[in-house]
Amino acid sequence: MKKPLLAVKDIVQITGITARTLHYYDRIDLFKPTHLTEKGYRLYDRSSLEKLQTILILKELDFSLKEIADILKLTRQEQNQILMKQRQTLLARKQRLENIMTALDEYVSGTDISNLQIFNSSSVLPLKEQYSNEAKFIYGETETYKEFDETLESLSPDEKEERFQSMEEIYKQIAYCIHQDPSSDEVQRLIEEWKENLMQFMTCDAELLACIAHTYKFDARFKSYFNQYGNEDLADFLYSAIMQNINQ
Repeated sequence: MKKPLLAVKDIVQITGITARTLHYYDRIDLFKPTHLTEKGYRLYDRSSLEKLQTILILKELDFSLKEIADILKLTRQEQNQILMKQRQTLLARKQRLENIMTALDEYVSGTDISNLQIFNSSSVLPLKEQYSNEAKFIYGETETYKEFDETLESLSPDEKEERFQSMEEIYKQIAYCIHQDPSSDEVQRLIEEWKENLMQFMTCDAELLACIAHTYKFDARFKSYFNQYGNEDLADFLYSAIMQNINQ
């Protein structure tokens, strides 16, 4: 014959939650015992167990204890409406976590941080947009940047992608030549191609090219960006090759 009332230890054994949790739920009026013995022991009837299991399910669905207390006061139909909304919230969270896991795998495999799609579902701006805003903040008043910005604005998305891919291809080719001398004909030919691509966006004099080379060498983010092309020394190699080109 089963006992008509369950003690705290029985609830703990059945559900796996702790006695401290039961005491806390009692203290905040979320889940009260059915009876108290003369010695103050908490006892629960079988219907109370069903209520507790509902609380545990709602908690697993990521509702706060306050939200759970409010939900328990509603009709089943009203509860179902809230649960369907929560389902949409959890689906969005699942998608975000999948994006984060994809970005994590890509980062570990060597993809540059600027190419990660980790902020797509966040209020934080994508890193490429952050870099663009940073450049505008620093160089926005210069004529060179204004020229660059105007050129960029005039391009279609496909044209922008084509030019950026062209520049990336040059970086890959330079990476293949990293064991050559930076002053070699092959490396310098690629640097000239790099300059031609750059000149499509803005007018580059020796001073600006030196500034870009310096940024490649000493900005950790650029070093990380160039690592994706296969060699952690590529940023330093580019610096040497560009400076060699300027000094010719």
